Amino acid sequence: MDRRPAPLTVEQLRSAVGPGEIDTVLVAMTDMQGRLQGKRCSARYFLEEVLPHGAEACNYLLAVDVEMNTVAGYAMSSWDTGYGDFALRPDLRTMRRVPWHPGTALVLCDVLDHAGEPVAPSPRQVLRRQLDRLAERGLTAHCGTELEFFTFRTSYEDAWRSGYRHLEPANQYNVDYSLVGTGRIDGLLRAITHGMTGAGLYVESAKGECNRGQHEIAFRYSDALTTCDNHVVYKTGAKEIAAQQGMSVSFMAKYDEREGNSCHIHLSLRDADGRPAMAGDGEHGFSPLMEHFLAGQLACLGELTAFLAPNINSYKRFAEGSFAPTAVAWGLDNRTCALRVVGHGESLRFENRLPGADVNPYLAVAALIAAGLHGVENELPLEPALTGNAYTAGREKVPGTLRDAAARLAESAMARKAFGDEVVEHYLNAARVEVTAFDAAVTDWERVRGFERL
Repeated sequence: MDRRPAPLTVEQLRSAVGPGEIDTVLVAMTDMQGRLQGKRCSARYFLEEVLPHGAEACNYLLAVDVEMNTVAGYAMSSWDTGYGDFALRPDLRTMRRVPWHPGTALVLCDVLDHAGEPVAPSPRQVLRRQLDRLAERGLTAHCGTELEFFTFRTSYEDAWRSGYRHLEPANQYNVDYSLVGTGRIDGLLRAITHGMTGAGLYVESAKGECNRGQHEIAFRYSDALTTCDNHVVYKTGAKEIAAQQGMSVSFMAKYDEREGNSCHIHLSLRDADGRPAMAGDGEHGFSPLMEHFLAGQLACLGELTAFLAPNINSYKRFAEGSFAPTAVAWGLDNRTCALRVVGHGESLRFENRLPGADVNPYLAVAALIAAGLHGVENELPLEPALTGNAYTAGREKVPGTLRDAAARLAESAMARKAFGDEVVEHYLNAARVEVTAFDAAVTDWERVRGFERL
């Protein structure tokens, strides 16, 4: 697997621990929601114990909802099985300094069972399996994720106490591409970009977006696993850095009725010699591999939407004229389509515009690879590019709710072949848990409409 070198080697860590430059190592795994969970270990303990033997964490970390409630329906973890431990095996290629915390480093872990085997529904393992399938064909995936976020001058604590009402956005109007808009919060953007650079990420740019206080920081693409690792480090770090400044950022897919937060994913393939595999002599400069891979995206988009839009709120983004897609279509540099092809030659790639910023990147990228391989294995023909407005083109629509997306996933033979029944059933249960919780909730919308007037 083509991977970037570690931002912090074991030898560098040892050298920094001796004089006390680093005293803490965060040992982390990624949960179903794409969050980092783990332990703050003393650096000495990490070197003496965790490095040779690994660490442990309760297996409920892959069997809880976003509120960390224990919920029924998971085969791997329950009251009946005693909520035992996972083993966490550090992936030393992910080790890095965490500049926004003094004396701290971080390492991401793979999740193993008691027999030392990878836990199949672990998000990192879900992606690894699809990368292995690509490797069998002599291919590697490279991608970039574009995360948007809302920025508030309200702290997380004050936001909680207010019930997340009446928060003060960092900008009062549309600051898309506005240098004045980004300049207004340069202190926060600078802290985040400098922190991420120190953590080994390659920052490209920061820009304003459409909604009030909405911004995006872009990072250089990398191999798929490194990109997803960097994604979760960045998302955690941005929240922590904002909190240190008495501010808050939110990666909700849809915070209000205006534009939501997207996470557009760009993906390309290279062959065993590192050459671009999607470029060729066909129409639009495509190779046959690109045509089949893109056709697979179209064929499987509806079946795999639950991996791309995993929460109730995810589906609020899908609105016509919002720059979030509703139609299953592809186009050349066409932002109304779910799949947008950009670049040429070595830079040729497709962009999936479906995910919001709440997505778990490992699951989303795994879904894109699985869909593409379905197209390649079945030599699916690619339909012509859509020109014009995909919102009004009469094309098939993506699922409009998590309930609908889960139903499509449950019926997908392609998903079960690509991921295995264990993974599919695990994430189907996660979707059912969220739908059930939402169905039982009484919302502010209901109170406003019904308190007096009904």
